[in-house]
Amino acid sequence: MNIAIVGATGNVGRKTLEVLERKNISFNNIFLLASSKSVGTKIFFKSKEYTVTNLENFDFSKAKIIFFAAGKKISEKFAAKAAKSSLVIDNSSYYRMDPDVPLIVPQVNSNDLNKIKKNIIANPNCSTAQLVIALKPLHDLFKIKRLVVSTYQSVSGGGKAPMDELLEQTKLILDKKKVSSKNFTKQIAFNIIPHIDVFSDDGYTKEEIKMTNETKKILDSKIDLTATCVRIPVSVSHSESVNIQFEKPFTLKQVKEALDNFEGCKVVDERSDGGYSTPVDAEGRDETFISRIREDKTIKNGLNLWIVSDNLLRGAALNSVEIAETLIKNNFYGR
Repeated sequence: MNIAIVGATGNVGRKTLEVLERKNISFNNIFLLASSKSVGTKIFFKSKEYTVTNLENFDFSKAKIIFFAAGKKISEKFAAKAAKSSLVIDNSSYYRMDPDVPLIVPQVNSNDLNKIKKNIIANPNCSTAQLVIALKPLHDLFKIKRLVVSTYQSVSGGGKAPMDELLEQTKLILDKKKVSSKNFTKQIAFNIIPHIDVFSDDGYTKEEIKMTNETKKILDSKIDLTATCVRIPVSVSHSESVNIQFEKPFTLKQVKEALDNFEGCKVVDERSDGGYSTPVDAEGRDETFISRIREDKTIKNGLNLWIVSDNLLRGAALNSVEIAETLIKNNFYGR
């Protein structure tokens, strides 16, 4: 089996390579693809040097599985073409709400891989991926009625340029120099911005709408969800404050046991200084961390959670590779 990565030089592409190496997935050859400006770049993978080649000229039939990690426009232009001969796992938003494309977090809805029709599988938005993996075991037990989510998202969710800008602005401010914003609508260093992606007519941003629609598609269309998505001056890892109303009663012991026993979740919930997870704690870790677990006493069957996860891993590279693992394990069922 050969594999390929589109966008191999970007944040998610490089992180996908890291996950593939760590999980030691077997393949015969790997093709690293990018735009013309990155052609010729050398990347070390499994102690071997690979040269990035031009996406425009690549024969997609050379690869059995192709990871797309290069953004919506690239997926729009090339994913369907690649899917004529290969299985595409797409990290962009382009196919997520396509009714003929399954939107997958393997621990949550791997059975939906039976619904592959276009040879394309979509990876959810990073903030959605960590949310649904924490919600799934609770929804199975107590049935979620309503969610209120506030996200605190790192700049890496926007790519390498925003990460570089955060560092640049921080240095300038510490040197008491003036800053200007290129990738953000406001200064990001020592600030927070309650705005990710473009606004819709109803005042919600596209990022907030994505979280609502994707959660419904992955978990349950009957769940009511409202979200506020905020960009914060952190390099990696997204955090979420989540308020849940269940249809059924619960105990905190049941909640903690369900989360701790669910694949991909880790409870860190001590009611003491530092007894909770932060973005720094989650960076480079596969788990989705759940802290600050407590009852919401203002509503019936209400619960509050704090969820933290490495967005480049759980929300992108790791989830994509786990989709591939699931397909390989099941011999590409549903194709």
